[in-house]
Amino acid sequence: MAEYQVLALHYASYEDRLAGQNFIFADAHDAPMPMDYYLWVIRNDARTIVVDTGFGPAVAARRGRVLRAAPEAMLRQAGIAPETVADVVITHMHYDHAGNLDLFPRARFHIQDAEMAYCTGRCMCHRILRMPVELDDVIGAVRRVHEGKMRFHDGEASIAPGISLHLIGGHSGGLQAVRVDTARGAVVLAGDATHFWANIRGRNPFPIVVNVAQMLEGYDRIEALADGEDHIIPGHDPLVRARFPDRDGAIRLDLPPER
Repeated sequence: MAEYQVLALHYASYEDRLAGQNFIFADAHDAPMPMDYYLWVIRNDARTIVVDTGFGPAVAARRGRVLRAAPEAMLRQAGIAPETVADVVITHMHYDHAGNLDLFPRARFHIQDAEMAYCTGRCMCHRILRMPVELDDVIGAVRRVHEGKMRFHDGEASIAPGISLHLIGGHSGGLQAVRVDTARGAVVLAGDATHFWANIRGRNPFPIVVNVAQMLEGYDRIEALADGEDHIIPGHDPLVRARFPDRDGAIRLDLPPER
């Protein structure tokens, strides 16, 4: 069985956020609940796969996010040259997951059919649905289609031994999660299928959502894919870096949590 290291690279934060902004059903006693932004890396001796590509300084400034380090710098610090990466998974096309595509000139990009249809179709006529999407990112993705660099998936797909993609939906039209075999078992990079552990554990969805039923059913799906609740890695939870070991700025999700 192929086993991989799985890294979380914390590149940005949104500190001025309250818990009420992170749940459909908010507690009356609101409290600070910051959000982190990550890139994810899956690697072993045979391959390196990047999951999501983050955003850059211009988007950070416009959207009021604090960029700790450019995604390119985070990858190079982890020993990964973006120009050599052969495969990139885009969990979905929101701005914090689908920028910086030009960093990966050799890559095939993996996306769900439903997500490309969503971010280029009639849903984008609605301001509230296109708000988390950057037009330049969508244009960049379409350009990769015309260059023959986009690989489409319709549901579940294996992209390498021990790495599979799973259509979840809910938060966006075609959001996908990534299941990875590691030494501690199957780890699921949930993307924004759950932003925080509190969303999935409390069955209280994040409020940016296209289909609430799909999001709730997605919780069941990713729980079935993972080898335990600590094997589900939420997309934006600061507890990820608080609980898992940090190895020179790379948070090791293939190792057991320390707290």
